[in-house]
Amino acid sequence: GKVLWNRYCCDYDRLMAAREPLDLFLDAVGQVRGIAAGTPETSYYPAISATLNAVGDTLAPKVLCLHHPSGTRSGIPDFGLFERTTFRKGEAPEWRGGIAPERGVVEVKGAGHDIAKLLASDQVRQKYLPEHGLVLATNLWQWRLLDAGGLRESFDLAEDEAGFWRLAHGPRPQALRKRFADFLQRCLLWRAPLARPKDVAFFLASYARDAMALMEERASLPALATLRGALEKSLGIAFDARDGERLFRSTLVQTLFYGLFSAWAAHDHRRPFDWRAADYDLHLPVVRLLYNQVRAPQALRPLGFEPLLDAATATLARVDRDAFFRAFDAAHAVQYFYEPFLEFFDPDLRKQLGVWYTPPEIVDYMVERVDRVLREELGRADGLADPDVWVLDPCCGTGSYVVQVLRRIGATLAAKGLGDLAAERLKDAARSRIVGFEIMTAPLIIAHWQVGQLLKEAGAALAEDERAAIYLTNALTGWSHNAPQPAIQGFDELLKERTEADAVKRTRRILVVIGNPPYNAFAGVDPEGDDAAVAGYKAGLREIWGVKKFNLDDLFVRFFRVAEQRIAQATGEGIVCFITNYSWLSMPSFTVMRQSLIESFDRGWFENMHGDRQITEYGPDGRTSETVFSIPGMSVGIR
Repeated sequence: GKVLWNRYCCDYDRLMAAREPLDLFLDAVGQVRGIAAGTPETSYYPAISATLNAVGDTLAPKVLCLHHPSGTRSGIPDFGLFERTTFRKGEAPEWRGGIAPERGVVEVKGAGHDIAKLLASDQVRQKYLPEHGLVLATNLWQWRLLDAGGLRESFDLAEDEAGFWRLAHGPRPQALRKRFADFLQRCLLWRAPLARPKDVAFFLASYARDAMALMEERASLPALATLRGALEKSLGIAFDARDGERLFRSTLVQTLFYGLFSAWAAHDHRRPFDWRAADYDLHLPVVRLLYNQVRAPQALRPLGFEPLLDAATATLARVDRDAFFRAFDAAHAVQYFYEPFLEFFDPDLRKQLGVWYTPPEIVDYMVERVDRVLREELGRADGLADPDVWVLDPCCGTGSYVVQVLRRIGATLAAKGLGDLAAERLKDAARSRIVGFEIMTAPLIIAHWQVGQLLKEAGAALAEDERAAIYLTNALTGWSHNAPQPAIQGFDELLKERTEADAVKRTRRILVVIGNPPYNAFAGVDPEGDDAAVAGYKAGLREIWGVKKFNLDDLFVRFFRVAEQRIAQATGEGIVCFITNYSWLSMPSFTVMRQSLIESFDRGWFENMHGDRQITEYGPDGRTSETVFSIPGMSVGIR
């Protein structure tokens, strides 16, 4: 019986730990209320402590919610939040009175208590806050986190008390489960040292999830539909009805919160950082447009994003910058931060968008190969540094290739002994002929940040009215001079962005097309607009080659077609250097594509990077099967 009882207890504990904090809390609250024999406040204490301990158990170090802690001088709060001390096996903790709760205290009232009165009470303001510096106050359904600077976090489980009790005894939205768990985790981590990139990514992503929830609640806001229509016109795409709305909302939220982080990383911290001026740190008119929309009462201000952006700014103010940037090469900080941010924010969307980084060693290798081929095959003695060489990454993402091309140009110019002139020529290249196209605004921000940092380090920082030649645009459309462009009323920044991108597409002699194009189509984007890009690779498949079933929907095929048309037909010479999967080298569906490329180009090099390596195929060391695309400690990489 004892063995069975112990096993039951262990299984019950594991079951409780596996439950969502919201369900754990509401189920316990519902049981107490259902008995109708408890007190309005203290009977719910076990529900509070069990929930906070379930969240605290997931942290490192773990956080313990202790009822009536002894280490206080100004009275006894309902709970203290302590970092758990880890003891070695065989050691026993000694009882020590008077230990202060490192993560603050918790004050609880009944569901009928006015939360504003609780926050203004002498108990909170005059006793606990001055002594402990951090108070989590709740009336069960409204939760508030305060420190000496004021209200830091706020979360309501329902619109009113009646709604809370309905939630306790009825169904609960899945989004609420995640948001409540995030909120409690942020509260327990508020006093923790903030230095690891992963922890900072969690905080920003959790605020972004709250913003997404607000957008879903207020989806009928007319300004959202107006902004969505403007983006569709600017990019030459249509967000489809099934997944497009989610993609649009996610794009907006990512841009705001990742733009905030990128601006903070680039900010001169000799003056205070404010998200309302973040766009000026990034030199990016599109970001300026979105932040202005969030602040404007007649536009997106009713979404209620400002408190979340304020909280995110306060979180960044707590970051140990030196420790944070020591965690990885500062030059790659923003780039490598995006993937963990998106993993926390929306892991399903991350997979759909194919957010994987090309390791810098591969980017460096590809850029060096292109530079050498320019010199040896096309007679450009200065390679990428030749002022007549226009380079395009049509899907630049976070800007890895654009930045590495500029580094290669900088090295060539430095070797020529040009002095200060080298920095100015590098800046000219970044502003004009080293071009990136990107369809997603969040990676676009990262790309601009990276180029800005590179130029600053080279002694050629961008002025406030200058920008890198990286544009928000759809690289698969807009190349024809005859293609009509719809007007974009009231969004001058988007119109200017499209106009400058179109100028590159229609007037520049692009000599190099380089990058790692996406393999799969973006969920939520209607592909009909760029079908013409791949039509040439379908002509004759059935009639001439007898290929009755074929699939040319992968996006990299469209990017190949665009690159072939620009180099072989428009410019008449040049280089295409892509990473793709290897299906097009042998499968019947790609017969016409192979024929076209053989006819258009004089030479080709194909290199197998073993990106699909599995355990049955070992690396050169004979022991590992990790692919070359993985980034140790950051990403398993795409396969």
